[in-house]
Amino acid sequence: MRPILIELGPITLYSYGLMMALGFMAAYTVLHKEHLRLKLKVDNAGTLLIIGLVSGIIGAKILYLFTDWDRFVQDPVRMLFSPAGLVWYGGFIGGFAGMFYYVRKKRLPVLQYLDMIGLGGMIGYAVGRLGCHFAGDGDYGIPTELPWGTIYANGTVKPTTAAADYFSRNPEAAAEWNYRELAAHIVDSNRYGSITEFDLTVAMHPTPVYEFLMGVVVFFILWKLRLKLHPAGMVFGVYLLLMSVQRFAIEFLRLNPVAALGLSQAQLFSIGIFIAGLVMIYILKQREKLNHI
Repeated sequence: MRPILIELGPITLYSYGLMMALGFMAAYTVLHKEHLRLKLKVDNAGTLLIIGLVSGIIGAKILYLFTDWDRFVQDPVRMLFSPAGLVWYGGFIGGFAGMFYYVRKKRLPVLQYLDMIGLGGMIGYAVGRLGCHFAGDGDYGIPTELPWGTIYANGTVKPTTAAADYFSRNPEAAAEWNYRELAAHIVDSNRYGSITEFDLTVAMHPTPVYEFLMGVVVFFILWKLRLKLHPAGMVFGVYLLLMSVQRFAIEFLRLNPVAALGLSQAQLFSIGIFIAGLVMIYILKQREKLNHI
C-alpha cells in the first residue's frame, strides 16, 4: 500500500485524494456526454457533480458521527474534523439529496437527471474505491489465502486494528489465523502506527478492488441500457437494483459488524435501496401503460 504517492516540500499527493479526483473526472465525463446527447445545458453537469460531492461528504460524515456517537461525545472536535470516518450509505443519502434538490430547484427534467446521476455515480464510486485500496484505510476484507490477497501493513489503518472487532466476534477465526499471538508481536512502525507480525504476514481480501471491478461492470451494463430502457428514470431504477446487490454481496467479505438479522448496516440499507428500485421501476411501468391507453 502507498497512502502517500509524492512529497515535495509542503506539497503532498495522497493516493486516496488522487483516486477521488479521477473518480470525479470520470463521473463528470459521463455527465457531460449525457448532457450533450440529451441536448441539455452542459454547465449543469459540473455544478451538479460538485453539489453531489459536497453533500455526499457531509452526509457520510454526519452518519458516521451518529454510528459512533460515544466516541464523538468524548472527542467531538477531533471526530468532526478528522478526514477519516465516512459512512457509505450516509454519502449516498447526502449526495442524492443534494443533487435532487438542485434538479428540482432549477426545474430540470427530474427523471432524465436521475438516469445521469446513476451513470455518473456508479463510475465515480467504482474509481474512488481504489483510493481506499491504495490508502489501506480499513475498508478491506477478512483474511484470505487466495493468491490476490493483499498485505495492508503500510496502510493508514492496520489490519491488526481493523480486524480486532471481527476476531472478537469470531474467536474460531481468531484461532485459525493465530491473531492474538501475531498481533501482540510488534515488528516495525511508520507514521500511521505500529506494524505487527499479523499485519506483515496475513493477507486480506482486497474488497475495494472487488468493488471497483463490480462497479465497472455495473456501469457498462447501465451504459448499454441507457439507449434501450424507457421511459426516463428506468436506468436509475436499474442502477438502484444493481448497486444495492453488489454492495450487499461484498459485505460478506468485509470486517463490518452485524447490526441485525445477521446482516451489517450496509446490507440492511442495501435491501432498502433494492426495494426502492423495484418500486420505482413498477411505478414507471404503470405510468407508461396509462400513457398508452
